[in-house]
Amino acid sequence: MKGLIFTYLMAYGGSVVALFNPFVGLLIYICFAIIKPEFLWYWAVPPGNYSRIIAIALLIGWASHGFGRWQFGKGRMILLMFVGFFVWIIPSTLASAHPAMGWSFLESSGKIFLPFLVGMTLLDSDAKLKQLAWVMMLSVGYIAFEMNLSYYSGFNRMQIMGFARMDNNSVAIEMVCGVGLALFLALGAEKWWQKALALVAALLMVHSILFSFSRGGMLALVISGGVGFYLMPKQPKHYLVFALIVLLGLRLAGSQVTDRFMLTFADDKERDSSAQSRIDLWGDCWEVMLHNPLLGIGPDHWPLIAHEFGWKKGKEAHTLWLQIGAEMGFIGLLFLILFYGVCIRRLWPFARSKIGDFDPWHQNVARMVIASLVGFAVAAQFVSLERLEIPYYVTLLGAGALRLLSEQDVSRDKILGTMPTEELNIFRK
Repeated sequence: MKGLIFTYLMAYGGSVVALFNPFVGLLIYICFAIIKPEFLWYWAVPPGNYSRIIAIALLIGWASHGFGRWQFGKGRMILLMFVGFFVWIIPSTLASAHPAMGWSFLESSGKIFLPFLVGMTLLDSDAKLKQLAWVMMLSVGYIAFEMNLSYYSGFNRMQIMGFARMDNNSVAIEMVCGVGLALFLALGAEKWWQKALALVAALLMVHSILFSFSRGGMLALVISGGVGFYLMPKQPKHYLVFALIVLLGLRLAGSQVTDRFMLTFADDKERDSSAQSRIDLWGDCWEVMLHNPLLGIGPDHWPLIAHEFGWKKGKEAHTLWLQIGAEMGFIGLLFLILFYGVCIRRLWPFARSKIGDFDPWHQNVARMVIASLVGFAVAAQFVSLERLEIPYYVTLLGAGALRLLSEQDVSRDKILGTMPTEELNIFRK
């Protein structure tokens, strides 16, 4: 019943609010994109166009408010890479054997691209950045909560059924993205209850990854955690929070989890058939890329030709990067890599800066985005998940922070330009 009330309230009540405040509509849309209420509460929420309802209201509200602000600053290149990737779907589709598959891929990608564009025009304050970060983290955290409830009731829903037509590996990767957000929200929150909430969410996500038995998810979690530790402020309270998460994570991981994770690094003789098949699939995708370097074979086309390499028809490639390369060529793959890579590269100086050099919140955003995206990039090598929404919206968070940092630089330069020479010299000292 709670799920039904929440879904109707957000979809119908939220759509009314979105007409007057489109950013609220964006937050609800992103929340729905993550929790997928008709799957999360499948026993209570009937199938419906909940995301479409809020999306229409969001677009109407966005248009009525002048389409937001289009000064993107240092976030412009990130948006351009997404535009390039989205547009490249069209020629790849036109050259493919089954264009209907490509148009379907274009439509589903548009459901991510358009909200991303809207978000870039609406993220014009630190308050909105915080709201976006918390909505994403709490959405993933609630999925983890439900998965933990199911696990402790005796049914490992995450491993057996996955979530929202995603298998256990894909859901684990979503959790990895959420852990990066939760860790740095816990470190940077000002109020104790916010720290506690983010910390509990992080632990629920970590435990979900462990009992998903996804080796790619576990490896990504380790790498994301290592990056997070490298980037986080080196103060006793930060060490304490990080150590608490690590120790509890190790406590929750049993021997079965550890043994399965170690198979990731096994040699050829000890590697199981699942791990070996992934390596073989990667090689087949690379071969397709070499034969179709420009446009690929067409979006969503790999499963249609998998049988030509000895796999069953409909087999996914179990690698986001190489499957995109096979389906959209080297150029399509390059756009996608640069979309994430430019975001990480431009946030890196802020994440590595000393305390006091920049606004602490912006530093915290840079760190959580980098930790989440690095974990995602590693895990995506092991799973095909072109339509997983959360990494795109984590990137939106980073691009929004870069936009605000650019605006602050412009404002500071204007102030310095009006200062008398003597005051300017004192300021610079």
